[in-house]
Amino acid sequence: MNSFHEMLFTRHSIRKYTPQPVSPDDVKTILEAALLAPTSKNARSWEFTVVDDRELLEQLSKSKPLYGTSIARSALSIVVSADQSKSDVWVEDASVAATFIQLQVEALGLGSCWIQLRNRMHDNETTASEFVKQLLNLPGEQQVVCVISIGHKDEVRKPVDPEKLKWEKVHIGPWQ
Repeated sequence: MNSFHEMLFTRHSIRKYTPQPVSPDDVKTILEAALLAPTSKNARSWEFTVVDDRELLEQLSKSKPLYGTSIARSALSIVVSADQSKSDVWVEDASVAATFIQLQVEALGLGSCWIQLRNRMHDNETTASEFVKQLLNLPGEQQVVCVISIGHKDEVRKPVDPEKLKWEKVHIGPWQ
């Protein structure tokens, strides 16, 4: 990777992984990135639960039956949650940390995929967040924002074409 900017053009959601485990040093680096994420008023409302047990990854993948399959294929997944009593912007704090995780994963040459759980359903009666809270025994104040699946890439994706950037989404000053 030549630069951070170049990495942004090559980073994609990766849903297919090789069986190779992620090294303990890489896991530590990824978690350091998460813990370095800024939070409002330095509240640090986020928490990170690392899951690398194959059986538990399979169960965790069922949190979103149609869209959680990359969790089961991953070498490890990180559940990003937050204590909503510690900050009124816990969603934003956890989201920034999840983004830091994904960018660090990419910088290490690994792949990741954000699986959205907040405001999503596991089934007709249970939210995806509640399913994960029960599965991992998370305390009641914890709200699950997402799961980041992580592993060695088993798919190749083309870099984003700079000509396809949606510059019409950028506004300078008042909208015209």
